[in-house]
Amino acid sequence: MKWSLFILVTALIVTGCSSNALEAGRTRPSVFRMNLSTEPPTLDWSLATDGVSITVIENLMEGLTQFDDQLRPQPAIAKRWTVSPDGKTYTFYLKDDVSWTDGKPVTAHDFEYAWKRLLDPKTAAEYAYFLYDVQNAYEFNSGKIKDPDAVGVKALDSLTLEVHLKKPIVFFPSITAFTGTYPQRKDLIERYGDHWTEAKYLVTNGPFRLTGWRHEYKLTLAANPGYYAGRPLLDLVEMFVVNDRTTALTLYETGDLDLVNLPPEAIPYYRKASDYTQALLLRGNYYGFNVTKKPFDDARVRRAFSMAIDRTEFPRVLQGGEIPTSSWIPKGMLGYNAEIGLKFDPSAARQLLTEAGYPDGKNLPSISLVYNTDLVNSLIAQNIQAQWKRNLNVQANLDNEEWKVFLKRLKTDPPQIFRLSWGADYPDPDNFMVLFTTDSGNNRTHWGNGRYDELIAKAAAETQPERRRSMYDEAQRILTQQDVPIMPLFIAVQNLLVKPYVQGLKLNEMELLYLKQVQLESNRS
Repeated sequence: MKWSLFILVTALIVTGCSSNALEAGRTRPSVFRMNLSTEPPTLDWSLATDGVSITVIENLMEGLTQFDDQLRPQPAIAKRWTVSPDGKTYTFYLKDDVSWTDGKPVTAHDFEYAWKRLLDPKTAAEYAYFLYDVQNAYEFNSGKIKDPDAVGVKALDSLTLEVHLKKPIVFFPSITAFTGTYPQRKDLIERYGDHWTEAKYLVTNGPFRLTGWRHEYKLTLAANPGYYAGRPLLDLVEMFVVNDRTTALTLYETGDLDLVNLPPEAIPYYRKASDYTQALLLRGNYYGFNVTKKPFDDARVRRAFSMAIDRTEFPRVLQGGEIPTSSWIPKGMLGYNAEIGLKFDPSAARQLLTEAGYPDGKNLPSISLVYNTDLVNSLIAQNIQAQWKRNLNVQANLDNEEWKVFLKRLKTDPPQIFRLSWGADYPDPDNFMVLFTTDSGNNRTHWGNGRYDELIAKAAAETQPERRRSMYDEAQRILTQQDVPIMPLFIAVQNLLVKPYVQGLKLNEMELLYLKQVQLESNRS
């Protein structure tokens, strides 16, 4: 399969890549070049919710802990921590040799400020609910308590951070590896306001620092010589904004990118290539319903639309080894249960529509399915559109939007049906299940169920795996069989090409792309 020179030229025009810039990257063996599928919506780690932004942030910043190759939380800025006998008080002891890129030391006060900023209702952080198990965190975030000093996180001194929880949380150290809990500089945020994440102002503490951000074109990360764990092996990381997967593949083939996600149509051809790699992800793809909008304010209609989908068609459409699923917790994680969820049953689906007052799809209001612009999303949407027409006699209108526009719409007025995916922020089923609790800032369905919320809260504190599993089974049945605010579709798989001269790049189920150990062989061609 040869990708045309015309596509390459188009790619350079669309992305704004000059051949000189790419040639410069080619002549420097310590420059790693990759693409981002979209412009990062934000590099404010209190506000970032998407994988693109988080990938950049994870290479600029570090928190109290960081995941190892087995996805276990290990000391990062915290050199150690202790837990009280009742499991409700964590004390983190920080390393004394960690500095920001402007030379100032990273302190426990930076963590206290960042956590309280995440929770401050004025920040409007969608990930604030991640800290709701901290004492008075929910109360402060919801406005019931006005005093931030009442929140159970406090710097005892410059190197000691104390956290008080409402209840024991079995996975709490993993949460402290998540970007939303990274430290922040109060002085710089107050000085520069909304512009503090621009390259000329941003101060970070991780292996790389942001030295350039040409919006909609490229981000440049340079090695941080003052990084506490030692200077990275790469000099520069260039992250080009290339929205189209086929264009990105062309740039990879011509030697202008070192890593690329394959478009579906190219996967069969490259499957046996030496630079091809595949990895199952802890990422579920789903369609959500806005349960306040007709006709999806009726659970029978939501069930019907879910039961009218034959999910086994998705691997054939996408060709990447995706795992069809009607349950929500992904394979490879405690609580995965392939038997849960509504199975394909078009006859029962039509009967449900009839009971809801829409026999053979008649009298249904106009149906709109909205997704962010991407080839994979488009292929799935077109397939499901055809299945609903075939199995329910329902015509769904498809609407795709650029990522930042789509995210804004989800925040302000979620459409009837919307496409989203969720990848693990920490390797515990709570990360997937808490997403749809009533108070979750990332729950776009406007659905809530008291019993579901109760089960998720109990499971977070349960130490016995089988008891946790039973709670998650019941909660998943509420989510995917009974109330059905979402339709799980498939579990995602990475299909990548990585240049053979790239060494030290370790892929994992959480899509963590840590670049600090990556190096390029000097004899790269």
